[in-house]
Amino acid sequence: MTIRVLLADDQALLRGTFRILVDSAADMEVVAEAATGREAVELARSHRADLILMDIRMPDLDGLAATRLITEDENLAGVKILILTTFENDEYVAEALRAGASGFLGKGINPDELLDAIRVVATGDSLLSPAATRSLINRFLSQP
Repeated sequence: MTIRVLLADDQALLRGTFRILVDSAADMEVVAEAATGREAVELARSHRADLILMDIRMPDLDGLAATRLITEDENLAGVKILILTTFENDEYVAEALRAGASGFLGKGINPDELLDAIRVVATGDSLLSPAATRSLINRFLSQP
């Protein structure tokens, strides 16, 4: 089975790099690229990717709002979203999970970890970076 991936990031150089990496994996292919959150939603509807690699900070519509629109759309049921961002803060992690994302990673991961994360999330499992996991644990433990 080939995992169909949609790339959503406002930086063309990063999208190009992610495309080369994803297309290098025998079990994956990039089916579309979006430079804005709104474009990600439109391309999700027209290309039916299995997984969307979504940046948070994008023009027009941010990645969190785009994630929410995609996960709430009954016609896109089953599409998984893996957030990949430079900003691994508590608020973004919680908001991404509330929006329906299945994974959350920082852009500092190595290429093999990203490919493995795509595979994990595409199969229906959830995945958080160590920093995001630590943040959620601390948040949980701080509550009465």
